[in-house]
Amino acid sequence: MTQILFLLFLFLTLITIKKSKYLLTILPAFIISFIIISLVIFPKNTINAAVDGLNTWFYIVLPSLLPFFISAEALIGLGVVNFIGTLLSPIMKPIFNLPGEAAFPFVMSITSGYPVGVKLTTKLRTQGVLTRIEAQRLISFASTSGPLFMIGAVAVGMLKMPNLGLLIAIPHYLGAITVGLFFRYYGIKLDKSKETNNNTKNLIKTAFDELILARKKDNRGIGLILGDAVRESFNTMLIIGGFIILYSVIIEILDITGIINLLSSIISFIPFISNKELIKAFISGLIEMTVGCKNIASMSTIPILIKLVTINFIVAWSGISIHSQASSFISKTDLKISIYLLSKLLHGIFASIYTVLISNIFIKFPINTSVYASYTYTNITSWRKWFEIFKFSTILQISILSTIILISLFISLSFIKREK
Repeated sequence: MTQILFLLFLFLTLITIKKSKYLLTILPAFIISFIIISLVIFPKNTINAAVDGLNTWFYIVLPSLLPFFISAEALIGLGVVNFIGTLLSPIMKPIFNLPGEAAFPFVMSITSGYPVGVKLTTKLRTQGVLTRIEAQRLISFASTSGPLFMIGAVAVGMLKMPNLGLLIAIPHYLGAITVGLFFRYYGIKLDKSKETNNNTKNLIKTAFDELILARKKDNRGIGLILGDAVRESFNTMLIIGGFIILYSVIIEILDITGIINLLSSIISFIPFISNKELIKAFISGLIEMTVGCKNIASMSTIPILIKLVTINFIVAWSGISIHSQASSFISKTDLKISIYLLSKLLHGIFASIYTVLISNIFIKFPINTSVYASYTYTNITSWRKWFEIFKFSTILQISILSTIILISLFISLSFIKREK
């Protein structure tokens, strides 16, 4: 029955395409109606999927990301981001054509994962720290997965091959950097960003001046900053949780109604793309990356390199679920979601290419990444694991922040010596 409804939905969609002015109005109504009908027809399956999504959010995503969101919000309010940005400006401008403040969202994204980078980029944009062009450049590559997911979840938990963890992470980050280099030329004719101060002799003094100036502009007490950081972070986590639950249900509906099978059958007719199960897993991954990665990893007949190439594309693309989370932040700014989606597509392509290029190195000379073995993201439904992940994320956040500050000071001192 649901397949008939879906075919009817496609027919009505094709009709509305001819009248494009009604497409954006009628199409969402069709989609929501189809989901509601499926919820009524398959209540048990959809409720189980919703519970799985809720468990994923509460036991994995919440303890993993909450420390990063709270600390990031507090650091922005305290002016630490301005301090770090001034120190890193001598390297960020020539490489990515961005101010030093852009380094903070990029590093936070690398260490914590989706959608921290997008959230912080839009935060800096709304505060006027970044221009529209700068924020658009930054968001193109400061939206990455974190090592806990790529190594702990995919390599250890799904593939059961910890030695291949870096073969997932390195191509992913190389792909992001490549996209950043590509987008450094985006909007260059319209760029109205302020010129970077080339005088690096007083770089550290300037950084402290920026820190003090940022605190004066904010004018909130430390207690209020921390309170706002906790409230804003929990609100963000609730939004993320809602999308995780929603797309868990949508994936289940698409699976039990046979829609994914239908799409994979259609695509399998394309020459050189004949493995229907791989196509099915890939389509699932385009919607929700965790489901897609898990399905691909469980396929015993697929060569490991094909698995890694496909998984790395999916993780870099990140899935419609993550895109929905990102769009909830982007929509509050003047940034273009279409440019962001293009950058994620390029990220997926570059990550897959880098996987092929460096695969021989890691397959012949494996590197053990078992440090993440305790965080496999599979069947974690206990308070003990919750606090373990929260503790690990907190320690990781403190370590990363300390490292950023030390690297920033080292870079600034190096430029000062060079000037002398």
